[in-house]
Amino acid sequence: MYVYADNAATTKVSPTAVAAMMPFLTEEYGNPSSFYSLGQRAAEALVKARETVAECLGAEPGEIYFTGGGSESDNQAIRSAAFVGAKKGKRHIISTKFEHHAVLHTLEQLEREGFDVTLLDVHPNGVITVEDVANAIREDTCLVTIMFANNEIGTIEPIRELAAAAHEASVAFHTDAVQAFGHEPIDVNELGIDMLSASSHKIYGPKGVGLLYVRRGVKLQNLLDGGQQERGRRGSTENVPGIVGFARAAELAVDELAPEHNRQLALRDHAIRRILEEIPSAKLNGSWESRLANNVNFSFEFIEGEGMLLQLATRGICVSSGSACTSGSLDPSHVLLAIGLPHEIAHGSLRLTLGRDTTLEDVDFAVDSLKATLQNLRMMSPLYEDFQQGKVESVIERFKADGFPYAN
Repeated sequence: MYVYADNAATTKVSPTAVAAMMPFLTEEYGNPSSFYSLGQRAAEALVKARETVAECLGAEPGEIYFTGGGSESDNQAIRSAAFVGAKKGKRHIISTKFEHHAVLHTLEQLEREGFDVTLLDVHPNGVITVEDVANAIREDTCLVTIMFANNEIGTIEPIRELAAAAHEASVAFHTDAVQAFGHEPIDVNELGIDMLSASSHKIYGPKGVGLLYVRRGVKLQNLLDGGQQERGRRGSTENVPGIVGFARAAELAVDELAPEHNRQLALRDHAIRRILEEIPSAKLNGSWESRLANNVNFSFEFIEGEGMLLQLATRGICVSSGSACTSGSLDPSHVLLAIGLPHEIAHGSLRLTLGRDTTLEDVDFAVDSLKATLQNLRMMSPLYEDFQQGKVESVIERFKADGFPYAN
């Protein structure tokens, strides 16, 4: 049996999106900047795609800019706010310690350029509070950027309240919604979002396409100079097939959001309950209540994550131990360290993210395989033997003693 449970890393392109793309890969291949009919039909497709994704966000088409992906969108949003802020003498930016590296590395570069960055601590449940943001805002703050939902542990942040706290101090608010768009209801006006980043390949669209929502009146700077594409804000010939596929995938995701959300939620909770009931020395990472419907993230004691992933792969289970963007690193997840996990259990983490094709049979097979894998690894672990003999203490037992509710 083969189970793909790494949908937070990427999703397969839906047949619906492929069908929408195909004409623009074959007969409708015109450059949308050309004046003849072949090019104008491509331009019309871009107009329709922009209208579609705008509707998915409750935005206006003129507030949508297509990019090469979520990372590019994050870069352009943050750098734009920094540029505008610097012109006003405001060079302070607020974010969190568990953002995606597309945000964190951009902020690190801005620090090298003379900006002051405050990275907020994250509570053990993986949630940022309004008080955290309000207390960090200064007179020279030009931007608050906080992710909508975490890409590793799936916790959903109180975006409406966080944006309101920023606006109360006349500070712009950006959110990386790459993991949330198409999975959670998002209305940018109701939530008070000034800028939002999203990506196609997280919602069954093609890779290499993203969007940046920019509220009308918020200034946007070029990240790529060149032609006048994207109303002069992104110089590069538009990826028409990719954009069309993205729009169709977004439309489908939003249309099916409620029933698919509920279906995945039931599967997620089934997996979490089974793991907590059947696997000892296991801890759920992040809030269970404020969490993406497809995300399961656990830490297991007395094992190494790499060995766990390799054994699961041989059993046909595709999962990860953290973000796919940092899978080549041997360092523990910065997200898990940010919520207070010590290195010894941060190294033994597992992220299982469900998708449209995931079934109850898939979930049970994955949990059964996980149980067998952990038992095998622990039997080979000298540390686990020491634990059984009472020579070492359990880190997860300390979490339980401190009142953490979701640990076994």
